[in-house]
Amino acid sequence: MKRSPRKAAEKAAKPLPERRQKRVLREVMDELIDHVRDVSRGASEMGPSDLEYAQERLQWLADEIWRLALEGDDDSLG
Repeated sequence: MKRSPRKAAEKAAKPLPERRQKRVLREVMDELIDHVRDVSRGASEMGPSDLEYAQERLQWLADEIWRLALEGDDDSLG
């Protein structure tokens, strides 16, 4: 069964509801994922001080995610 172009356009025009809430938490989790990818790609070329900084940043991001998950953020109410 083929959809009409009009129905497809109407469906595409409707805004989809936000599936996920807690925007700040999601942003910090995305930052953590990016950081882990960057470290995994370049760890073999990193010096000791760079690795130490990467580990500290990883720990800070993990702690921030934990805090936001437990306490919530401004977006968690609506």
